[in-house]
Formats: sequence, structure tokens, C-alpha cells
Amino acid sequence: ALGRSFLRMSKRETPMTLRYWEKVGGTIVEEFSAIPRGQNDGARILDAVIIPDGPKMRAKKSEVEIEGKDIIVVQTKAKRLGMYLMGQVVFSAELMKRYKPRSIKSVALCKRGDSVLEPLLEAYENVEVVIDSA
Repeated sequence: ALGRSFLRMSKRETPMTLRYWEKVGGTIVEEFSAIPRGQNDGARILDAVIIPDGPKMRAKKSEVEIEGKDIIVVQTKAKRLGMYLMGQVVFSAELMKRYKPRSIKSVALCKRGDSVLEPLLEAYENVEVVIDSA
């Protein structure tokens, strides 16, 4: 029961995510379920997890091994960088630690940067803002 706004945003954001993947290569898992819905937990879905050293393919979560691999977590918003997206990229990396990757780079993929907010993310190692100019 996804709302219309989610589907509309998804149509704008998925092409952005795939363009980023085209640049970095590797294996991409779209809509990666980092945390399944539980009695006391909401589901946590990441827009994408990319294994840059993997074969160039789109895969399901069940088809990839995260442990010991370098990964890129991608959270995408088809608008200017904002605090919601910033929180997503910081905490998505934290959620992925349970999968025991060798390294985690977390990317905030957006249409425009923000000169006040971007410097605040510099305090977080391996977090990057990427502007999709297409």
C-alpha cells in the first residue's frame, strides 16, 4: 500500500540511482532491505547498495554476499540536499555494519547541493554528496 507520492518520487529517483551505478560499476541491489519489519521495528529500505568490485549486474539481496566486501550505500532524493537525506546517509551506513562489510561509503545522491548543510557532513568519514546533473 505505497502512496502515490512514493511512486512518483521513485520514478524520478530510480533513474538517478542507475546513472550513479553506471559511473561506479559493480553489482547493484536496488531497494535493499537493511532491516525487515518486525513487531518493534519498522522496515528500513535503502535505495541501493552497490558492490563496486562485483560483476556488472542488477541483483537481488539473496544473490549477493556483503560480508568482507567494499560497499557503497546510496540514498537518493530528486531535490536539494536536506537534513532528511543527510540523516538517511549517516544512519544507513550504521545499519549496514551488521552485514560486516570491509568498508562502507555512503552517498547522498541529489539534484542540488546546499552550502550550509554540506560542510556538516564532512565530519562523517566516508559520507559523500553526489549531485546528479542530468
